[in-house]
Amino acid sequence: MNRTDTLSGLAVVPHASAFRVAQWRMLLAAMFCYLFFYTGRQTFGFAIPGMQAEFGLSKETLGWVSTAMLWTYAIGQAINGNLADKFGGRRIMSLGAVLSCGANWLTSFAGGFLSLILPWGLNGYLQALGWAPGSRLLSNWWGVSERGKVYGFYVFAAGCASILSYVTSIVVLEVFQLEWRWIFRLPVLLMLAGGIMFFLIARERPQDMGFEPLADTGVANADDKHQEATHGEVETSAQRYKAVLKNAKLIIAAVSLGFQNAARYGLIVWVPVHFLGADWKSGGDGWIDPKWITVALPVGMAVGALSNGWVSDKLFGSKRYLAIMLYMVLGAATSLWMWSLPAHSSIGLVALFLCGFFVYGPASSFWALCPDLVGAKRAGTATGVMNFSSYLFAGLAEPLIGRLLDLSGNTSLIFIVVTGACLSSALVALFVRR
Repeated sequence: MNRTDTLSGLAVVPHASAFRVAQWRMLLAAMFCYLFFYTGRQTFGFAIPGMQAEFGLSKETLGWVSTAMLWTYAIGQAINGNLADKFGGRRIMSLGAVLSCGANWLTSFAGGFLSLILPWGLNGYLQALGWAPGSRLLSNWWGVSERGKVYGFYVFAAGCASILSYVTSIVVLEVFQLEWRWIFRLPVLLMLAGGIMFFLIARERPQDMGFEPLADTGVANADDKHQEATHGEVETSAQRYKAVLKNAKLIIAAVSLGFQNAARYGLIVWVPVHFLGADWKSGGDGWIDPKWITVALPVGMAVGALSNGWVSDKLFGSKRYLAIMLYMVLGAATSLWMWSLPAHSSIGLVALFLCGFFVYGPASSFWALCPDLVGAKRAGTATGVMNFSSYLFAGLAEPLIGRLLDLSGNTSLIFIVVTGACLSSALVALFVRR
């Protein structure tokens, strides 16, 4: 059977080929949108030195501001994943990009602690309109056998978003020579554009483009068959939450992800502070400016996420816990190596790349676990619950790290914290074995 793709004006192609094109279009559309999402929340570390200088706030206090965003993000994930299952991911993800842009602009006008923490906390909830809804849309278009690859690409886009947030922050401060407030004004315009484009390009389900529903969107393991919604079943929000929260393996995976995300955000927020030092405008003594060494972290994260999805599918036969444990142990080792290096060491470029590679890489396997364990119909809710845990842990860690750095005056201790979090994640992941 042949058909014409009316959305893109492509010539008539075989139905199977047309569906494959549509699958990749949805994946690329979600990747494109999420590529810009982190410009709305991962720029905070670059603004910390400027905010400290202007407001006289301690690192611990600014850690609580970061925590406010992470915890409202966690709450938003628990709510918005279910909303994506109920109303669809396309509209919600696009709305999040537009509203988060506005919240960032509000933050940029802060005059002190309260006017900083309130809009930044609001921004956390609005940012949570992105990830789980996008994941829900992808689970409608891609089946069990390709989930590791697909989530690898999706998380790769998130890793590239970290690169973009780092680079745009440095450009604002160094190239444009603007104050910290512009970190919250200029990069987020990309997110606004990405959200609008996603709404115009993406479609929620194969049926919306005239295709048959995908057949293999259920659980990955026959033993988990009872955990997914039956064909044609319409669930209430309460029923979805109850089913997901009763899934023991998903809850264990959520705890493991919590430790992984605590390690990840420990790096994202405090590595710029470690490399820039007290004088945030000065360069280093090595052959490369330490401001640009920091970019090695998100580059490593992006490549690591892409690799881990492939590793879990191809090397471990979709046994996600093995890929998670491997990378978390190696993340602990490279973080210890990073701790042993001086802040402005040029070899830190390599060490920081590997640190990001292994610490963030397992995110691909964690997100593929959601539809693996509960099926596509509950994937949004499961993703939201998992992400709630991940940002609850990350938020707990932020003020503790800030306090530790205030008391010790030694920013390299962040890598000791990351090592402990990685090892904890690996240990808990052992109990997700299937």
